[in-house]
Amino acid sequence: MPLKILLRKTSLVDYPGRISTVLFFHGCNLRCPWCHNKELVASETAGFVSLDAAFDHIQKRRKVLGGVVLSGGEPCLQSGLPDIISEIKKFQLPVKLDTNGTVPAMLEKLFKSAETKPDYIALDLKISPERYGELGPDTGNRKLNLIQSATLIREAGIEHEYRTLALPGGFITKKDIEALAPLTDNAPWHFMPFRGGNCLDPAWDTLEEPDGESRARTEALAAKARELGKNALSL
Repeated sequence: MPLKILLRKTSLVDYPGRISTVLFFHGCNLRCPWCHNKELVASETAGFVSLDAAFDHIQKRRKVLGGVVLSGGEPCLQSGLPDIISEIKKFQLPVKLDTNGTVPAMLEKLFKSAETKPDYIALDLKISPERYGELGPDTGNRKLNLIQSATLIREAGIEHEYRTLALPGGFITKKDIEALAPLTDNAPWHFMPFRGGNCLDPAWDTLEEPDGESRARTEALAAKARELGKNALSL
């Protein structure tokens, strides 16, 4: 089956310090109800392009781009990911990988070769590892997979960051941050406020809090991470 990709031709925010093109891969092994990329999880097809079309765009824009971001969905579900990264690097462009950390076998494969190793990784830390079973049917052991992926990333010598969404209604708490903290090192840990809109579960679109309350919740979680000695930033 051909890959389905949503293409963001130009982004100033997805790759730190670089102008990038973003490839969003269809398909995810989680079902986070607050996911704002529901078209990448559901079976919708509108707006998708082929991998060849994405490569054509990168080829034409390679002189003005500073990098390429592979996101999703979950790009590590794509068996051809090593080849995709290798092809992008032939354009002399660095690659950033966004991942939920539940497919450590793919990370191991990518890290074996300079041609397939990402230059930057963003690892999403959603809730306590113990709670990952809440994010849809669990056909494996998400907790152990997440811990293994975090270890691989810490030890790979690749620039990286962590990202956590400050979910409304106390869905994520300071106890979750305490449980996630051992997975991190001194790399930046970004805490972002929740914004409703296009959520996988439409009920979550109604849960967006007033800006002041949302930012206070975000800063409280970041402050907890800093209390634990982490390089936490509230966005």
